[in-house]
Amino acid sequence: MEIRKILFATDFSEGSAHALPYAADMARQYGAKLSIVHVIFDVAKTAGWYVPHVSIDEIYRDMEKSAHAEIEKTFIEEMRDLKDIERLVLKGIPHEEINKFAADHKIDLIVLGTHGRRGIDRVLFGSTAEQVVRNAPCPVLSVRLPKH
Repeated sequence: MEIRKILFATDFSEGSAHALPYAADMARQYGAKLSIVHVIFDVAKTAGWYVPHVSIDEIYRDMEKSAHAEIEKTFIEEMRDLKDIERLVLKGIPHEEINKFAADHKIDLIVLGTHGRRGIDRVLFGSTAEQVVRNAPCPVLSVRLPKH
């Protein structure tokens, strides 16, 4: 098995923080490129709402700037000795953008954390991890939080 490109998908949650060491360690072991990707949820696209572009574009610019800063700040320790890293912020429906990025960039492995939502939360919010696993063009390592 050859792993040259790893995609680590993050939403900056505790689950993502727990999954990052897996992605970073695998990138080290295989000498793979690590793509750290955060997807800003595109509400207008999902709901079909009309939102004036001036205000929504400004909001998305602020969110993108904040997400880039968060990637740098949050993952600096894990990324310190990695040589080939790219940091990206995308906009859209998270599971769709993650799988599209993986297909377009011929990613060999996707690593992501899970929230472990159950019941009504799962019905209302769905599961990005589940949709990525179901539709990914490559293997997916989903990392659950340990039980407290």
